[in-house]
Amino acid sequence: MLLLYIRIIWNIPAFTVFFFEELTLGQHATVSRTITETDLRNFSGVSGDTNPMHLNEEFAKATQFGGIIVHGMLTASLISAVIGTKLPGPGCIYMSQTLKFLAPVRVGDTVYATATIKELIPEKKRARLETRCYVKDTLVIDGEALIKVPAKS
Repeated sequence: MLLLYIRIIWNIPAFTVFFFEELTLGQHATVSRTITETDLRNFSGVSGDTNPMHLNEEFAKATQFGGIIVHGMLTASLISAVIGTKLPGPGCIYMSQTLKFLAPVRVGDTVYATATIKELIPEKKRARLETRCYVKDTLVIDGEALIKVPAKS
């Protein structure tokens, strides 16, 4: 029941599982989510990040962004969703992740998180992925992940 709830609320289709031997360079996957005010408040509560930049419109209007922006790590968490559910999917282990935050995300924006295989490391059963988040055509996060992937054998 919880997985069904996650699939409906987070717009994530059924899990996909790829073993290391099934991965190919250039293979990619995407998940998307429209960020809501509830998402913002829940993330703030779970993470403890109560920076008024994310929660107080009056404070945020006086900043360079001119209003509330979504937590960068909330946006980045969609990268974890695509890696953990689609490519390579359940059973993989995050080894590292780099992130460059390039543009703000706002409540109501639909974020598209993509992961693309850019290197396969057979001796360690690891994959290096280009990880990116977009709002429309704007790249908002650029990064790279190193993932340990289960092998068939």
